[in-house]
Amino acid sequence: MSTETTQDRFDRLMEIMRRLRAPGGCPWDAEQTHESLKRYLLEESYEVIEAIDARDQKLLKEELGDLMLQPVFHAAIAEESGTFTMDEVLDAINEKLVRRHPHVFGDQVIESSAAQVENWEKIKKSEKGDERKSALSGIPPHLPALMKAQKITEKAARVGFDWEHTDQVFAKVMEELHEFQEAMAAGDQQEMESELGDLLFAIVNLGRFLAIDPEEALRKTIQRFTRRFEHIEETLHGGGRKLQDASLEEMDLLWEEAKKLEKR
Repeated sequence: MSTETTQDRFDRLMEIMRRLRAPGGCPWDAEQTHESLKRYLLEESYEVIEAIDARDQKLLKEELGDLMLQPVFHAAIAEESGTFTMDEVLDAINEKLVRRHPHVFGDQVIESSAAQVENWEKIKKSEKGDERKSALSGIPPHLPALMKAQKITEKAARVGFDWEHTDQVFAKVMEELHEFQEAMAAGDQQEMESELGDLLFAIVNLGRFLAIDPEEALRKTIQRFTRRFEHIEETLHGGGRKLQDASLEEMDLLWEEAKKLEKR
């Protein structure tokens, strides 16, 4: 049994990264920058999500390690330039967590998770001072569009710019759908794009009212579509046929078959 502590293991990971970037180390690791690593941070995050969805604990353990490597990589780069160290990164997040949970580490009383979210935002705003002029400030610009739309509607709702009932939001969805249909009938491509955006935004808002994460909902739909489409391919290939050889009616029947198999 290993006598290494968690601290020992973390220190070893930092040392491995420093060695990889040092002279005589790995050329690829040595040439990476904060900018060049951005894509890998996103990729590793999505691979963790994929492992969670698959309920594969062994894969999740591996993917969490890959994700953990990313902040270690960035900290090593910053350390070399004297910008900041991993110790400073850890100090900052430790202090932030304590500061933003006064009901745990202080004497403030908070009764619900909703109240905690509201208090978190209040503390966050006070920390930023006058830097953020808009109630919608602080949303990362590179978020996926559905996730960004959800965060925007959440922030607007916190200052009272919101519907009162779910049926009002649903009516807005139907209104936007009607306007999109009108744009389609007119054949105006620019107007269709605008109205489709409005429709998607309204649907995101409806998801928020129903406590449904639109990004998660669409991701799961994509997974279902992929599984069912692959069933069509595998069935046809098993019979020595290609997709191009099958009619739409045949593929639709196999699609329904895949849905039934999922329910079993």
